[in-house]
Amino acid sequence: MTRLHLFDLDGTLMYGSAAPVEISRQIGVTLEIAELERAFAAREIGPHEFSLAAHALWSDLTAAHVRAAFDGAPWLEGIREVWREIRERGDLCAVISLSPSFFVELLLEWGADAAHGSVYPAVPFAGPMDVTGILTPEGKVDVADRLCARFGVSRNDCVAYGDSLTDSVLFEAVPVSVAVNAQPYLAERATYTYQGRDLREAYQLVGTTRHEVAAS
Repeated sequence: MTRLHLFDLDGTLMYGSAAPVEISRQIGVTLEIAELERAFAAREIGPHEFSLAAHALWSDLTAAHVRAAFDGAPWLEGIREVWREIRERGDLCAVISLSPSFFVELLLEWGADAAHGSVYPAVPFAGPMDVTGILTPEGKVDVADRLCARFGVSRNDCVAYGDSLTDSVLFEAVPVSVAVNAQPYLAERATYTYQGRDLREAYQLVGTTRHEVAAS
């Protein structure tokens, strides 16, 4: 049985931060993005409003800024090692995030089989945002279903990793979930919980489950 591991990015693969925060730091709009993050967390705005406002803030963004944000982000330790082990086992790993696709897709370099984020115009921005490309929590499940079809697995073969309310819909859709440095709301709904800075430790919670079930 092939397993598909589905990872959130902000607050999950990245410790205590998010792609929009790291991007904004590069161009000096940290206070503005912090207000957007606060409003989003308080559910005063949704993914569409957040992404449109972030796109406007990032009018001077370049590819060099994006690369610097990615390289300097506070990633958990062991991400590449976990994804290598997953693939060596014959399993699959993907990232599904509400953050910009131009940032999320850089994780393909680390060994993810797929990476999906909200679709922004190419950097530097040459046009307006198309809101149809902005992911929502429900949209994460749609992406997961497309990945299942692509890889020939089902939702029952999936493991989801996340940290916040935006991951709750996906957690409800799959049988196994790992709350990584998560908000209490999500931790209470997860199969496993992990606090720390090493993805290898979080993965170990579920890494042998399949074999234990098979052996029993």
